[in-house]
Amino acid sequence: MSEDGNDVDVVVVGGGIGGLANALALTGKGLRVRVLEQASQFGEVGAGLQIAPNCTRILDRWGLLDEVKSLGVLPESIVMKDAVDADVLTRLDLHDVERRYGFPYLVIHRSDLHGTLLRACQRAGVDLVNDVTVTAYEQAEGGAVAVHDGGREFGEVVLAADGLHSVARRILSDDQPVSSAYVAYRGAIPVDRVADLDVRLKDVVVYVGPRCHFVQYPLRHGEMFNQVAVFESPKARAGEEDWGTPDELDGAFEATCAQVRAGLPLMWRDRWWRMFDRDPLADWVRGRIALTGDAAHPPLQYLAQGAVMAIEDAWVLAEHVGAQGVTGSAASGTPTGVDWDAALAAYNAVRPEHCRRVLTTARAWGDLWHHDGDERLWRNEVLRDRDVYDYDYVDWLFGPTALTPGELSPMYPSRARRAG
Repeated sequence: MSEDGNDVDVVVVGGGIGGLANALALTGKGLRVRVLEQASQFGEVGAGLQIAPNCTRILDRWGLLDEVKSLGVLPESIVMKDAVDADVLTRLDLHDVERRYGFPYLVIHRSDLHGTLLRACQRAGVDLVNDVTVTAYEQAEGGAVAVHDGGREFGEVVLAADGLHSVARRILSDDQPVSSAYVAYRGAIPVDRVADLDVRLKDVVVYVGPRCHFVQYPLRHGEMFNQVAVFESPKARAGEEDWGTPDELDGAFEATCAQVRAGLPLMWRDRWWRMFDRDPLADWVRGRIALTGDAAHPPLQYLAQGAVMAIEDAWVLAEHVGAQGVTGSAASGTPTGVDWDAALAAYNAVRPEHCRRVLTTARAWGDLWHHDGDERLWRNEVLRDRDVYDYDYVDWLFGPTALTPGELSPMYPSRARRAG
């Protein structure tokens, strides 16, 4: 590894999905990339992920879609139900989604997607380094430096994929993670454990309820079944520090339908995920240091776009790097030439605005899901009235990833026209 030397072009801090996606995309443009990961080995914790067409389109361009499809499941529909009475509110035909956008909507275990990216990075010659904790970032002549416990790493660019609690973000903002007071419990289990339950094995099912929701879908060729239980913690609202604990889980769903309650005993209870996001950040670049993934835009999960946005970030930056002219190749070690200032400016011109839309829409969508009383009845009426082949709500999200501000799709155009 370098000690302010220049044996790589790009240093990526963080070896999660976003970090590996950036490494793979930039290596594909002929750059030499090193990834610094603080854990002793590369891996991901968690359970299922939903991958929309705006992401599968990119995975296809990287030559990874067939592998990802072989590891995941292509559901038939997304079905939204009321968590109180189990009534169907609306659905999205995912076969029609694929016809409309040209690429599938799939679900996959988080570790399987991460493993696919890791293997692709290894094949591409990315330098993957473990047990490195980056504690600071510095600008340097002709690049930037990641300072860590064992020394300093110089790159023409340093990409911070260091997550929700990003050290690099402090360079751009003094903001803090925002607690939603909601917590998620997960449980990916063998499918035979739900054989006696009333579940749909070919769909993504979302039960929306008062201050809670419950998600179910198959994984790994239908051999596993993924469940996510999310609820507002009374302890969090009361200002207690120890919140979201298992003693709150069952009570949060006591007013829900039998199908939801039957799934609760199958949740993991030895771990849980408190849900935080951050306010949108308009500027992700400072000199030759740039944020990516959750360091730039940690979302609430309601649009299932967290990993998707990280992969989009990687693709957009790499496309602008390619447009600015890379010479040489990572394999040959030939010197490269990139107008990094132009590439980073182009990246910074488009990605923050798209991700701002996702972050703010996710917050609003979460409010909608968790309505109670008259607001719940209003929500149900609105969702039931939706034409199942109306894509106005998702065209801006599922369409091709914008490379420039002018390519950003308008949000809800038909509704805007009717309102006008």
